[in-house]
Amino acid sequence: MLTTTQRDLIKATVPLLESGGEALTTHFYRMMLSEFPQVRPLFNQAHQASGDQPRALANGVLMYARHIDRLEALGPLVKQVVNKHVALQILPEHYPIVGGCLLRAIREVLGAEVATDAVIDAWAVAYQQLADIFIGAEEQLYQQNAAAPGGWRGARRFRVARKVGESDEITSFHLVPVDGGPLLDYLPGQYIGMRLLLDGEEVRRNYSLSALANGREYRISVKREVGGRVSNHLHDNVREGDELDLFPPAGDFSLSESDKPLALITAGVGITPALAMLDAARHSGRPIHFIHCARNADVHAFRDWVDAQVAEHPQIRHYVCYSEPGAADQADATGYLSQELLEQWLPAERDLDAYFLGPKPFMAQVKRHLQALGVPDEQSRYEFFGPASALDS
Repeated sequence: MLTTTQRDLIKATVPLLESGGEALTTHFYRMMLSEFPQVRPLFNQAHQASGDQPRALANGVLMYARHIDRLEALGPLVKQVVNKHVALQILPEHYPIVGGCLLRAIREVLGAEVATDAVIDAWAVAYQQLADIFIGAEEQLYQQNAAAPGGWRGARRFRVARKVGESDEITSFHLVPVDGGPLLDYLPGQYIGMRLLLDGEEVRRNYSLSALANGREYRISVKREVGGRVSNHLHDNVREGDELDLFPPAGDFSLSESDKPLALITAGVGITPALAMLDAARHSGRPIHFIHCARNADVHAFRDWVDAQVAEHPQIRHYVCYSEPGAADQADATGYLSQELLEQWLPAERDLDAYFLGPKPFMAQVKRHLQALGVPDEQSRYEFFGPASALDS
């Protein structure tokens, strides 16, 4: 347990983390991934190259240091991270590796004069305190998933029953368990973890479940990313009949029960979890405003399916915004989603539930627009496709 002196030392490092936390975590990742190949599958190299992963860790470490006296304030972040860890199957034996490298990085980046033995000792106790929180919460989820009907623990083998092109960039994979057993239910908005072996190297990824749970199959809809090692492999090399390893569904971003108007605001492949949400809510009778942004019709997936729901359920409104429309493309607006467009397309009553997903700049913009329009912050929800972070960071 942290002593009062150790707490004070942790809090004293906050200004250093604010100014140099990203440099510290970049050094940490470089060291850990070069010296401990067993943890490489747990980290997306594209997020390393872009700086997203070091930035997210720096933000998380900073939040932890700031709230060291009241860890309950970390609740939402802990829940989000725990779900991402469970989807990738982070295990207790991974934590000492991460902790050892983090302490070394603190010493090597800040220097021995700043990162004294007392500071390192304080951070060692603090890290173990946080690790114990994560390990305990993750074990609860692992046990819960294993005990639930259709559930399992670790990897389970699935076969690609169907592969369907949804747009020029997005392909859906319908996945059924090879063992023929029932499937664990999931909440609309959750995702699954996938394990692949590419050129002899293990990689893991999370993909949103793009259809409502039915007990028979899972559907993921994957965008081909430029330079994306896994997405391009799935598009180009995985065929119907091939087998993949999946981990149980996870995720704290899901549709909550409510009778308030529902706004689903998406861009690009961010549409995928919103499809399951729309499917779950369409019979509820609540007003639904489905707003999607894409470059053009060629890359706009699932438009026909959403239009079919509108035809069957008059309480659903569907709006489309194209930033680079083709000559024959039909959209309700062109350019980027503005506050003015949202004001027109959302219900006049701002006491609504908003879920928004897409690239980080898009979500940051939507968050600002919703705040300006008077939608309560606690009723605006979003999910990151990459590492956990904050939209205002």
